[in-house]
Amino acid sequence: MNKLILFLTIIFLSASCGNDNKKADAYGNFEAKEITISSQTAGKIIKFPIREGEKLQENKIVCIIDTTDFFLKKKELEAQRNATASKYSNIIAQVNVLEEQIKILEIEKKRIENLLKDNAATKKQADDINGKIKILIKQKEQVKTQNKNLFSQLKVFDTKKETIDNQILKSIIKNPIKGTVLTKYAEENEITLPGKPLYKIADLSVMKLRAYIDGKQLSSIKIGQKVNVLIDTETDKMKKYEGTITKISDEAEFTPKIIQTKEERVNLIYSIIIRVKNDGKIKAGMPGEVRF
Repeated sequence: MNKLILFLTIIFLSASCGNDNKKADAYGNFEAKEITISSQTAGKIIKFPIREGEKLQENKIVCIIDTTDFFLKKKELEAQRNATASKYSNIIAQVNVLEEQIKILEIEKKRIENLLKDNAATKKQADDINGKIKILIKQKEQVKTQNKNLFSQLKVFDTKKETIDNQILKSIIKNPIKGTVLTKYAEENEITLPGKPLYKIADLSVMKLRAYIDGKQLSSIKIGQKVNVLIDTETDKMKKYEGTITKISDEAEFTPKIIQTKEERVNLIYSIIIRVKNDGKIKAGMPGEVRF
C-alpha cells in the first residue's frame, strides 16, 4: 500500500512539474517601445514636475519652457506691422485724390471735344488735356505699386508672427504617449536647447518578446497565433503569460550571441515578435521563453 502511494505521488509530481521542465520552442528578450522626448526650443525650464517611474497620460502637459523672449519679439513685430499697415490709409487717400482729379479732367476733355467739333477749341487744348490725364493715370499706378509692396511687407510680418507663435507652442511640451517615465534628463531652472533630451518614456503595459526560431519551426506558427510565454521568478517555478505572435521575419539571420551557445551561433534562424500584456513583472531586457 505504501509503495502504491509513493508511486502515485511521483507520477503526480512529474505531471505537475512537466510544463515547467519542458524545453522551450524559442528564446528571446523583452523589449518596450521607448521614446526620448527632446526640447524644440531654447530657454529656461520653468516647470517640469514629472518623476522617474511616474505613469503619464497622453497629451498631458509635462514641461514648460520660458517664452518671455518670444513674447517680447512678438510684441515688437506687432508694433512694426501696425506702423506699416498705417501707411495703407495714406496710399488709399492718394489713390482717391488722383482718381478724383482724373474724373474732373475727363469731364473737361469731353467739353473740349464738343467745342472742337464747333471749332470753338484748338487741337492743342485737346492734346494738353489728354496728356494731363495720362500723367495722372501713371501716378495712380505708381501709388498702387506702393500698395502692393506694402501688402508684401505685411505678409512677411504675418509669416514671422506665425513662426513665433509656433515657437511659443513648442515651448509647452505635451507627453506624446501613455506610458511610464524611465529616465529624466533635465530639471527645473536649467537652460535647455533645441534637441536636448528631457525625458524617456515607454509604454510598459504591453511588452514585445523578440524570440528566434529555426527554419523547421516556420510552418508551425502564424501571425495572430496564441502562444505561451514564460519568465523566471524568485522561485524555481516559471510564470506563464499568454502572448500573440504579431510579426514573423521573412529573412534568415545568424543566431544572436546573447541567447545561444557558440556552436549554435552559426545557425540561421528567423526572428518573431510576440506581444504580451504586462502585469508589471516583465521588465525590458528580461529573458523569456516561448512554447507553441
